[in-house]
Amino acid sequence: MLRVTILVITIGLADSLNPTTIAPALYLAAGRDARKQAMQFTAAVFAVYLLGGLIIAVGPGQLLLHLVPHPTKRVAYILEVVAGVALVTAAAFLWGHRRQLVHRNVPRPKAEGKSSAILGATITAVELPTAFPYFAAIAAIVGSGVGLPRQLLLLVLFNVCFVLPLVVIVAIVMFAGERANEMLVSGRQKLEARWPAALAIVFLAAGVFVILLGATGLAGLGHGRFGRFARHFRRVLHP
Repeated sequence: MLRVTILVITIGLADSLNPTTIAPALYLAAGRDARKQAMQFTAAVFAVYLLGGLIIAVGPGQLLLHLVPHPTKRVAYILEVVAGVALVTAAAFLWGHRRQLVHRNVPRPKAEGKSSAILGATITAVELPTAFPYFAAIAAIVGSGVGLPRQLLLLVLFNVCFVLPLVVIVAIVMFAGERANEMLVSGRQKLEARWPAALAIVFLAAGVFVILLGATGLAGLGHGRFGRFARHFRRVLHP
């Protein structure tokens, strides 16, 4: 359980640095009725992302689990490696296209029109079909062999990590006082200027760690010196 929990937290935190959700939250937090708007937006993103993950895990995920009712450790470790490779692939894409991506405008909500809750739900629903890190985490969770209640708890944990930057924005609005607007504007400017490269680095670091997690698990099933080292690494993660 500890292994998949570490994996979920790692991918969730990496995936949380998402300009598609952070940028609108920054604009809403610097606007009128900022606290209410930012809180509603955050709640909507969390609810829709969690609902989408639950549908995938309880639907197709459980169907696959019925076909393979008792996933072996080897299958679980392979899924961890696959999740890491997905992150590294995303990192390579972001880095390779960082100059083009940085010139694209990050989402800016309109001053009038949809409420912040509807905006958050719409953005998340549109982004969900391309949320490859989320899919990788769901595959690792379903293939981990833990029961359905624990799978649901892990999905909740992932989504708590995913909205953590939005929670930080809400906290700034609530507690930073007069400095809040200055901090939010500065954060928005840095996001617009550097998000592709920063996200690529985070994805790469998280992907390498997750690959190492799965690879040492696979190696630990074998014998020899590296197998002993891998088993020691696993004991550190899961004493």
